Amino acid sequence: MAVDYTVIVVYLAGMLAMGWWGMRRAKSKSEFLVAGRRLGPAMYSGTMAAIVLGGASTIGGVGLGYQYGLSGAWMVVTIGLGILALSLFFSARIARLKVYTVSEMLDLRYGGKAGIISGIVMWAYTLMLAVTSTIAYATIFDVLFDVNRTVAIILGGTIVVAYSTLGGMWSITLTDMVQFVVKTIGVLLLLLPIAVIRAGGFGEMKAKLPTSYFDPLGVGGETIFTYVLIYTFGMLIGQDIWQRVFTAGSDRTAKWGGTVAGTYCLVYAVAGAIIGTAAKVLYPKLASPDDAFATIVKDELPIGVRGLVLAAALAAVMSTSSGALIACATVANNDIWSRLRGAMRKADEEHDEVKGNRVFILVMGAAVICAAIALNDVVEALTVAYNLLVGGLLVPILGGLLWKRGTAQGALAAVAVGGLAVVGLMAGYGILANEPVYYGLLASLAAYVVVSLATRPTDAAVLAAWRDRLAGRAPESAPEPVSAHQ
Repeated sequence: MAVDYTVIVVYLAGMLAMGWWGMRRAKSKSEFLVAGRRLGPAMYSGTMAAIVLGGASTIGGVGLGYQYGLSGAWMVVTIGLGILALSLFFSARIARLKVYTVSEMLDLRYGGKAGIISGIVMWAYTLMLAVTSTIAYATIFDVLFDVNRTVAIILGGTIVVAYSTLGGMWSITLTDMVQFVVKTIGVLLLLLPIAVIRAGGFGEMKAKLPTSYFDPLGVGGETIFTYVLIYTFGMLIGQDIWQRVFTAGSDRTAKWGGTVAGTYCLVYAVAGAIIGTAAKVLYPKLASPDDAFATIVKDELPIGVRGLVLAAALAAVMSTSSGALIACATVANNDIWSRLRGAMRKADEEHDEVKGNRVFILVMGAAVICAAIALNDVVEALTVAYNLLVGGLLVPILGGLLWKRGTAQGALAAVAVGGLAVVGLMAGYGILANEPVYYGLLASLAAYVVVSLATRPTDAAVLAAWRDRLAGRAPESAPEPVSAHQ
């Protein structure tokens, strides 16, 4: 294992070095939070693919392939479809807004009255997303170094917090590009063909497994529909995803760079399902489907290659973890703390804002590590996060982009009713049930439409300013949030 350890240690040291380099570039709020809004197509595509294809897409995607066969690809496919929809239909307009958070977009659209509540919901989502990614370190470091769960979480989490705190989005962008390359080589170019060959090829796999393993819809229509609701729509509105859109250097980069990333996700989805199917042939009686990735890597890959593929899994987890962490800290600082304080810092104090955001990343990182140690069930935590996001924020965000009659009161009602409905229904039906997101989303939509139609239309001046921002005619500046008592 000495060669494998060397590969991993070099990789981790490289991540920290990227953080140090990024610190030298992150001299302003824009540089720190959105990489100066100047990423080109290649870097934008790589970093967008890296953040959405995390531990759930890699380890979980292979596990679904082990459990269901080729139809296990649907979870990651719906993620890819969400990135494609976001890129083709919304990303150019989102990038032109020149804001830092989803809540600032809601303030612009609805006149500065929807931000803090939506900020709290978005913060809860990004926090849980960061926690679930951090929990995944336990699986990888257990295979690598045979360390206990708590030590693994602290080790992986500390590295991510360190480089994220140092250089913000620049560090995360640079590390994500490395992680994207490592994942492509490790999973697509090495693990995929080796797994299929060790399983005897597709002919042998078909001979040894039930025909349901090769049915594209074998996972079930209801499950696929739920994946679309949670993941496809979740990709359209998540702060972690929007914050990457904000880094695009142009409308064209946001649209076509994101389209490339979405297409890559579809390829990655199929690869994960095939690897999981091959693992089912090789190890038909694993205790848990999520053990499939680590088992096939540990037992079937040669020395050196094994280290690179485990580095690829680590890359997948780190990219999502760091993206969720900076999103969580950005929302906590810009949408919650700054509003409770009553005012944002002035533009001439922007350097101090960098320090403030660094402090929030450090604090949120410590909270994420502690929560990851305390929690065990990744699937439940991730389900809570996406149910809150989709049930509470999908309607007011897409409504604001698509329906000019939507009002601030309607948006607030949609967030409150949808969020509370999801929480209540999860308590009644169970966290993993499909009904909470179904009914929560319908309740949010009904509240948005009814309250919007029953209240005065949004002020014409607010809508005019909103249209100017969407068209890219307004200068970059964060909207002034409303104080807590308004």
